[in-house]
Amino acid sequence: MRLDLSLYLVTDPGLCAGRGLVETVVAAVRGGVTVVQLRDKHAADGEMIDQARRLKAALAGSSVPLIINDRLAVAVESGADGLHIGQDDGEVAAARAALGERALLGLSVQTLEQMARLDAEHLDYLGLGPVFATPSKHDHAQPLGFAGLARLVAASPLPGVAIGGLKAEHVAATREAGAQGLAVISAICGRPDPEAAARAFFAGR
Repeated sequence: MRLDLSLYLVTDPGLCAGRGLVETVVAAVRGGVTVVQLRDKHAADGEMIDQARRLKAALAGSSVPLIINDRLAVAVESGADGLHIGQDDGEVAAARAALGERALLGLSVQTLEQMARLDAEHLDYLGLGPVFATPSKHDHAQPLGFAGLARLVAASPLPGVAIGGLKAEHVAATREAGAQGLAVISAICGRPDPEAAARAFFAGR
């Protein structure tokens, strides 16, 4: 599946609750979101599998891939398009073996040391950040800023999407740092009109 990292939406169960998960995602995709990651740190696997299947059906025909955050079993069982894992979420090679060659696999990278140990052979892209501190993840690494993001991009053998407190006004700086796109949560999920919020990321192009 073609991977366009321009605008990568990470879902939040609380922020999506008012409108509904599927409804929020569909509206955001209408606005230009190019990748959707299902993230829910507290849901049971069975609940996430059901959510993933509903999202997969809603995204059918859109060419927008559905990525599962952290949960390998959910990604496999739901038929999602891929998986995104953190540094402590298991071995990259094992995840690739379970997913198969056609699935997308991403990894979060926060430091140059982590980049130096990268198993790039089994990965499709990297999540680079946090650029700024963000309330959606309380245990995040030290924020990089755009200068730190640029250093990670320069050292990366793979396409990178920036994450961490990013908003529409950060598109130009993110691109200048060399990232292929922005990953966002509250800048879309936390807005009353997710479609308009997504469109704002493309307004300056």
